[in-house]
Amino acid sequence: MIDASQIKEHMEVKASDGQHVGTVDHMQGSDQIKLTRNDPAAQGAHHLIPLAWVERVDAHVHLSRSSQEVMAQWQSQG
Repeated sequence: MIDASQIKEHMEVKASDGQHVGTVDHMQGSDQIKLTRNDPAAQGAHHLIPLAWVERVDAHVHLSRSSQEVMAQWQSQG
């Protein structure tokens, strides 16, 4: 289980294929990561990804899903 307190603002989020999928804005509640909307991958909108997708945290947040899966399944917020 990932400790949400390890996830900090401005950390890069990488998919399992090594692709950049966003930058952490902040934790939304205890189980979702809100990504910044000004990141090139965000296309001008905030996106939410579940904490359950996080495989590990080091200098980056590493997800257990590919970039294609992440972008198809994240929740968008205008």
